[in-house]
Amino acid sequence: MTMNRVQFQPGLSMPEFFDLYGDIDHCEQRVREWRWPQGFVCPRCAGTEHSEFRRSSGRLYFQCCACRYQCSLSVGTIFESSKQPLPTWFLAMHLITQAKNNVSALELCRHLGVSYPTAWLMKHKIMEVMRQREASRQLTGRIEIDDAYLGGERPGGKPGRGSENKIPFVAAVQTTESGQPVVACLSQRPFTKESILEFAHQSLAAPATLVSDGLGCFKAVQHTGILHRPYVTGGGAASVRNTRFLAVNTVLGNLKTALCGTYHAFDFAKYSHRYLAQVQYLFNRRYDLRSLLTRLARVACRTPPCPLIRIRAAEPSC
Repeated sequence: MTMNRVQFQPGLSMPEFFDLYGDIDHCEQRVREWRWPQGFVCPRCAGTEHSEFRRSSGRLYFQCCACRYQCSLSVGTIFESSKQPLPTWFLAMHLITQAKNNVSALELCRHLGVSYPTAWLMKHKIMEVMRQREASRQLTGRIEIDDAYLGGERPGGKPGRGSENKIPFVAAVQTTESGQPVVACLSQRPFTKESILEFAHQSLAAPATLVSDGLGCFKAVQHTGILHRPYVTGGGAASVRNTRFLAVNTVLGNLKTALCGTYHAFDFAKYSHRYLAQVQYLFNRRYDLRSLLTRLARVACRTPPCPLIRIRAAEPSC
């Protein structure tokens, strides 16, 4: 059997990680380079003249010589207001990006040596970075699309579509002409023509050909200049094996395996947009595991703060 080059690529090993980000000095240096490539810039007045000092906690602070404003290295980033040092954040991002499936908050709290609420918040902030980074993702060319659901049947409730515990989301995968997956887009939304039209404006770009199973709401994309090719497949195992939808079915299979194999439960209605964004972010960067941590950390340094009250909001608000 031929070895899958994506699955068996080396990635960034733990010894390499600790060489690069194992202490506070290395982490601070990288964050400074990513935040201010040309040197410190005051967040308040844009001044560059400054002094540096460390408080009793050991954290690095900057004071602007023009307006006297003081700020830490993490102010204005996703790390703002966190009591955890940068190496702990970098280790959390490393564990999340190098895992084959997913890493739960419980597993993070054990690896990082922090409390469960702290690990949960760190994980959701990291997933929020991924969500914001993928928010502008657009697919073009040949695109396979399908309707999918998160959640199981509730005892005494309705099974299948319309179940009270199922959260609908759209899975779209841009492929090559031969059907090989390139990039994916996952979006929590109801299956209505209005919702799919919004999805098309946000995540699809002409020229494109949308290949679907004939669900009526997908016809809405025809008003955006995108060609729609429906293939009615029916249900059951035969529809899953249909070669026209091999890419999107593979992505959905991997997604559900990763979620079911990692989490006992989470609030689908409230947080599924972040869990889907994490899967999308990692899938779209699957060809270079070694660079994933660096790319994610760089984006995290440019992502505005997202406090707990926003993380717990039911809708994306950062």
